[in-house]
Amino acid sequence: MDVRPPALAGPWYPADPAALAQCVDGFLAAPEPRPAAPSPKALVAPHAGLVYSGPVAASAYARWTDPAIIERVVLLGPAHRVAFRGLCAPTVDAFATPLGPVPLDREALALLDDLPGVLRDDRPHAEEHSLEMHLPFLQRTLGEFRLVPLVVGAATTAEVREVLQRLWGGPETRIVVSSDLSHFHDHETAARLDRVTATAIETLDGDALDDHSACGRIPLRGLLAEARARGLQVETLDVRTSGDTAGDRRRVVGYGAWAFTDG
Repeated sequence: MDVRPPALAGPWYPADPAALAQCVDGFLAAPEPRPAAPSPKALVAPHAGLVYSGPVAASAYARWTDPAIIERVVLLGPAHRVAFRGLCAPTVDAFATPLGPVPLDREALALLDDLPGVLRDDRPHAEEHSLEMHLPFLQRTLGEFRLVPLVVGAATTAEVREVLQRLWGGPETRIVVSSDLSHFHDHETAARLDRVTATAIETLDGDALDDHSACGRIPLRGLLAEARARGLQVETLDVRTSGDTAGDRRRVVGYGAWAFTDG
């Protein structure tokens, strides 16, 4: 089996399996349970080192109340390392973390084979953190599942939407868009900018997102457009900065978590 190995275990999150499981489980236990809330079809969550964005990401993953029926996760995140046009699917059979391998859903990926905006290349995935940082949360909340990992480069909203439409499925399939928010402002400036971004997400207004709003704005625009078309409801779960979680307030990164449920 051809496996993409973890690129960030150690520097960004614990490389020891027991320590990683304990860290993620601790984050997941912190949000107050909401048993009456519907389990989201889609989530937006951040992708920084666990000490920084882990508490915010956990507020999203803790909202899945029906893990037993989730078989497939479509995970889209922005390209940080390799520039390319469109969306990129890998050719490997699995992605690995210290918690073990996550098998890719080859049948689902085959549904994208005829789309001109989707390429197959492992290079954009090799060192990309926007997808890898979500895998431990997925493994701890879902156990066994199949992954459809897509790194998003210079794609159009229409191209992202077409991919989402092909893979939307039913309750067995969930969507996760990976994105941080503002980058490298002081805490007060970041909080102000991130409130504007939160409003854009809450109102499903992808056109209001610009280069300074979110690094994952391209896949996020596609999700917002598709959510609007399908009548999904959005809930803001958490918006904080690295200055709130573990960092210096003089230069922060913004993080947010949102849940999308059927209306």
